[in-house]
Parts: sequence; C-alpha cells; structure tokens
Amino acid sequence: MKVQRSWMTGVLVGAIALATGGWLINQSGATSGGESRRLLDEIHRLISARFVDEIPPEELYQMAIDGMLEKLGDPYTTFLEPRDSEDLRLTTTGNYGGLGVRIDVKDDWITVVQVLPNSPAVREGLEVGDRIIEVEGESAEGWSVDKAVDTLRGEKGAPVNITIARVGVDRPLAIRIVRDVIQVAQAQGFVLDGDIGYVTLRGFSREAKEELVATLDRLVEEGAGGLILDLRRNPGGLLPAGIDVTDLFLDRGKPVVETRSRLDEQNYLFRASSEDRYADVPIVVVVDGLSASASEIVAGALQDHDRAVVVGTTTFGKGSVQTLYGLSGNNSMKVTTARWYTPAGRSITKDFDRESALRDLAASAVAVSGEPVAARSEPEDREEYTTMGGRTVYGGGGITPDLIVYRDTLSTEEQELRRLATRSGAIPRNVVFRWAVEYSNQHDFNEGFSVTQAMREEVWAALVDAGAEVERELFDQSLTYVDWLIADELAGAEFGEVPQLRSRAVRDAQIQVAIDLLREADSPDALLTVAAQVAEERGADGAQSEESGGDR
Repeated sequence: MKVQRSWMTGVLVGAIALATGGWLINQSGATSGGESRRLLDEIHRLISARFVDEIPPEELYQMAIDGMLEKLGDPYTTFLEPRDSEDLRLTTTGNYGGLGVRIDVKDDWITVVQVLPNSPAVREGLEVGDRIIEVEGESAEGWSVDKAVDTLRGEKGAPVNITIARVGVDRPLAIRIVRDVIQVAQAQGFVLDGDIGYVTLRGFSREAKEELVATLDRLVEEGAGGLILDLRRNPGGLLPAGIDVTDLFLDRGKPVVETRSRLDEQNYLFRASSEDRYADVPIVVVVDGLSASASEIVAGALQDHDRAVVVGTTTFGKGSVQTLYGLSGNNSMKVTTARWYTPAGRSITKDFDRESALRDLAASAVAVSGEPVAARSEPEDREEYTTMGGRTVYGGGGITPDLIVYRDTLSTEEQELRRLATRSGAIPRNVVFRWAVEYSNQHDFNEGFSVTQAMREEVWAALVDAGAEVERELFDQSLTYVDWLIADELAGAEFGEVPQLRSRAVRDAQIQVAIDLLREADSPDALLTVAAQVAEERGADGAQSEESGGDR
C-alpha cells in the first residue's frame, strides 16, 4: 500500500559512509535461528578460551558486528557508537558547540582557512592563516582535521585554551575561547554576470529550505532572471529536507520521490505540497560525482518533471534510505530500510563494494577548494526512461546530466608541477595560501583584482623558498593553474567566503556553461529547448569532449 505524504520524520538519507571491519566465518548448511545463535556462542567461547592471543570478549563481539555488516554488502548500514551518533546529529542539524572556524591541514599544522561571522573566533580575534600549534598545552603538530574537530568541539559555554602562530608575529599567541553554538550556513548565493543568480547548497539539514528560500528570494529581488543551483560536493542529509527543497520548484501534487520497502510503513509516495515558488524562472542544476542522496532526489525530480536542466557529471548513485535505531549503551544503528525512486520510476542506486566505492570516490573527488582535477568517466550502460515531457533520461549509477560538462582539468605540465612540488614538500596550494595571507596583510586591493606578473614572481619565490624542486620553465608553462590558485587564495584571505565562491564561479567551466544556457533562455521551456540544441551539437549524449578539459 502506498501512502501519500509531503513530510516524514526520523528517516535519514545519509551522507556517504563506508562500512569497515573484520570478517565473519562462512557458515554452510540450513540452520535455524536458534542453532545459529548457539553456534555463534560456541565459537565466541572457543576463541575466548583457546585462541593463541588473548582477546577481550567485548572485542570479539565487535568483530562479529563488523563482520556481519560487511557481509551485508551495503556501505550505508552502519553501527554507530555514541560519538558517531552525535556527529550524525550535528551534520543533520547544522548546529554544534565550537569556535566558529573552518580548518585544514597546511604543512602538517591545523590552520584556520575561514573565520565564521558572529562566532567566538571572531570575538577573540582569530584570523585566516593562524596555525593552531597547541590545544590545552598539547602540541597539535601532525593532527588530522578529524582529531582537531573532535578536540575543539564541545559543550556551549565550555572554554578551550589554544596557542596560535600568526603570520608576521614573532611569538606564539595564547587565546582562551568560550565555545558557543555554531550554525553552519547551508546556502550561499550572489548574482553573476549581471542577472544570473547563483546559489550553492552544502547539505540538507533542517534549516536547508529556510536558508535556500531566503537566498533565492534575495537573488530574485536583485534582478536574477535565471538561477543556478549548485549541488556539487553535496552529500545529502535529511530526506524531509530534500523533499522540501524540491517542493520549492514543483507545482502542488506533483510526485517528488517514492520510497519502496518491505516495511509497509516505509512505502511512501511524496508529493509537492505547495505551488512552484519560482515558476517563471529557468533553473540549471549543477552536479558532480559527490552529489549524493538528497542532492540526487532534487536533481532527479526536477529533471523528470522537465523543470530544470541538469549540467555537470554523473552523481554518486546513493538511492537508498536509512533509518536510525537506538540500541543499548547509547549506541545506534543506521539501517538501509528502503530504496527511493524518481518520479519517472528511476532507481539511481549504484552497486559497489567497499573497495570499488573508495576507488570511485577518489576518481570523482573534487577538493572542497574546488581546485581543478582530472575528469571522471561516465557510465556506458544506462537504462533509458522518459520524463513527463517525453525527454530521454537515464537510470542506474546516479543521475546522468542533460549536458555532461567536465570540470577544468590540469594540463600535463600543471600536473607535473603539482607532483614535483608536492613530492619535495611544497604543496602548491599550501604555499600559495601562506603567501596570500602575507600579501593580504601588506597590500590593499579591491575584490575585482587581476593577477599580476609581480604576484606570480612572488609565488615563484615562495615555492623556491619552500623547497619546491621545480624548473622555472615548468612554472611558466603552468600559469593558468598558478593564476587560479593566486586568485582563489587571495579572494579568500582578503574578502572571505562569498567573494571566494564568486571568484571560483567565474573561473568554473561547468558554471560558465550554465550561464551560457541561461543567457539564451527567458523561460523554463526555452531553457529546455536551448539545452536540447546544445546537446544535439555535442552529440547524442550531450557530452563535452573530455579531452578538451572544459572551457578553459
């Protein structure tokens, strides 16, 4: 039985998670549940008493859990210890107790790459480029981002003592920061090229729809006649949030997504509950290989209803629903309980094991920085479906865009520059980041700055000082990449997150294709016509030549 609803509580479309753990001994023969439990207890007692190395009983039980989950072959069914459950809660609510900084590892040190507004970090004067060298008297050298996040997060009102090293300051600075609730912005947007609204959505927390509406309404008021919804690198989040976001762009009653399960209570057909808020506005949705779960629900529904043109590369292929169940000891389980289907009946689930998933993630990964990377290959065998307007779309292995457009890719020379510099310990992005912080402290310039030859010379000198074993000729052959790094890091260091996003957008091949499409279309129907014409020019699948490396 199908139940039509517009909202559901407690069901998660999880972020990308891969099962890990040990092995479960294969058992043959048809045994009853009781016999299997007795057999498991016998094996547990035997190993506890007789195995050559002593293993605590609780570790054996954990091995059994890990092995059972691995044998399921589902990377999204996972056991969550109390801390993991809290991390999941934080990612879905978008709120946590912390300092209000974005951090990354730069030259083996945890480094502040952004200071969030109205945060404890702002109040205590933290700056972009600050290296966190100690936390509560413990050296932070060699810390991973995960370790730093775990250590710096805490309860609201709880203080943490850190020591930082700052560019231009010859001694460490001791700072005491009182943690506060940090709300991570889900949506950021601005107007590009005069009248094209651009908004990036990072995730699908409970606040996602509200933030997206506020951002889109502002862009429309500022004169945006077309919209770009950037879902790249968006791993998903709450299923209700994905449905609510889709609801913004569809008329009341239109199907959004269907979940199918062997549990009757999880067989749902979700429909839009309100009218299209932006009915006359043409929309391009941009996706990539890290757009997953709720991102794919939005892209798939808008594509099936011919409401938007999808541009980019094929999405991750995460078409299942997880439900969170509480267990003893404050533990919990995230269990795959249903699969979801687009309005056209597509299941976009990609079948993979853990190893192939890791390889695919590595191949598709685009750094959070947006730095150009090698393009991902597209699936060859795709099952055909038909949209509400009669267009051909594809199922299986993710949402395939209407126009396949690859990100900017590094040339052979640029890849060699990055490889040689990194091998000698001078990672180009890290070197340019440190240079940009210093340059920003010493110079005044406007957001619309241009990269100059003098800047390039300073970056070359910084690479040499950092020990990069690179010939000057190779550097000069890689100026497109060098200029990209300079523009990106200077925008971030001097002006902050939104100007940095704007700087990236104007240098982004996929965004430029979206802008070109919207330039030629004054309505959603016109946009579909323009996209079809471009697809016909490019070939049957609408793919841009991978060898071209984008529109650089």
